[in-house]
Amino acid sequence: MSHKVASTSPRNVAVLVFPFTSHPTALLRFVRSLSTVAPDMQFSFFNISRSNSSLFSGSGNKGCDNIKPYNVWDGLPDGYIPLSRNPQREHVELFIDNAPRIFERAIKEVEAETGHKFGCLISDALFWFAADIAEKMHVPWVTSWIGDIRSLFVHIETDIIRDKVGAPGQDNKTLEFLSGFSDEFQASDLPKEIVFGDIESPFARMLHKMGQKLPQAAAVAVNSFETMDLKVTEELKKRLQKLILVGPLHLVRPLQSVVSDDEDQQQEEDVCLQWLDDHEPASVAYISFGSLGALPPMEVVALAEALEEGGFPFLWSFRGNLEDFPQEFIERTNKLSIGKIVSWVNQEQILNHTSIGVHVTHSGWNSILESVSCCVPMIGRPGFADQHINMRSVEVVWQIGVRIEGGVFTKTGAVKALEQVLFLEQGKEMRQRIGVLKQLAQEAVGPNGRSAQNLRALVEIIKA
Repeated sequence: MSHKVASTSPRNVAVLVFPFTSHPTALLRFVRSLSTVAPDMQFSFFNISRSNSSLFSGSGNKGCDNIKPYNVWDGLPDGYIPLSRNPQREHVELFIDNAPRIFERAIKEVEAETGHKFGCLISDALFWFAADIAEKMHVPWVTSWIGDIRSLFVHIETDIIRDKVGAPGQDNKTLEFLSGFSDEFQASDLPKEIVFGDIESPFARMLHKMGQKLPQAAAVAVNSFETMDLKVTEELKKRLQKLILVGPLHLVRPLQSVVSDDEDQQQEEDVCLQWLDDHEPASVAYISFGSLGALPPMEVVALAEALEEGGFPFLWSFRGNLEDFPQEFIERTNKLSIGKIVSWVNQEQILNHTSIGVHVTHSGWNSILESVSCCVPMIGRPGFADQHINMRSVEVVWQIGVRIEGGVFTKTGAVKALEQVLFLEQGKEMRQRIGVLKQLAQEAVGPNGRSAQNLRALVEIIKA
């Protein structure tokens, strides 16, 4: 280990990554956007080894020489053996418990090794403790929230919600007591960590502390744009030192920067695009439930039967067990060119295809933004975290999609939703409204757009 005399530079930035689910990808995209605006700044990306290896391999990350990955301990003791049936949850909780020590140590080691002290700390918004680390370092703390502003707002208002709704909460309690929320939002739309789940779990406590600490941040960056939800944006600005909307970030980074290097994946994607070319505009249902989302087998069967019975053309990005599908369903639909089931696609490219008429989704925020920017209305089947409140916004605020009836797929409910979006007048109206949002999103990231201006302003905050 080097023992150089360290000098502070605002151009050296430490980035602390929550290394699970879609968080590392989203934070890297945010940092890459910053690095494009400020090529003279150096970003040290602190993340666990497995995640860094995935993120920084291939051509998708070329041209970002001012972002350097550093591996940190994953929080698992030597010889670790899972104690429960949910090893992923155990891993997350162990990492959360150790994260402050993990990152403080890594920062000190890199500063000693390089001879340069960091001038700013960027973290995933989940890391409330980054406020304390930044204070010790005498540098500004900037956070990145990867979800929608409405989901961020409810975490900041957790104490008020628990007081009004109770913990455990009342499912049908409406949320109109929150500024910017109508009585169409219900307590059941909230992330379970706020009022319903184990609110003393490590993850729930982290979210609660995050809501309490974020007002201390020099800036909170969110992957959205000003005109998407004006009222809640204004309310959040009153509660934070600086709210900066910088999205949609996938429009800031061009499509070609995220093309897969895997030849098999690229070949499969080319086949999908050719298959879509043979279908009418706005006629195909694209189905995907995210990188972790998997429907229960009964719902796979229900959705599959609805697609086949209704003759709806579909492209399904499926990560589950193919044996969950009805017998010979894949062969029948493939033979008739009604459907195609693949293990992976570049979602952005698929949604951009003119034949896609609806996105059947888990309602993750990235998927919603990509649907908006590609002008594709949605059918939502939310599962966890902020997905329920996202889908409620899609349905009642923007009116660009529908939630699946009853919250789970039945054959009847799926047919009804698909017909509604693909064939009925309501679906046409959704496409018109989503077209307006698409235009606003494109304007926001344009050279003189508000998100582009905000990104440049954020760079100045970091440098200051």
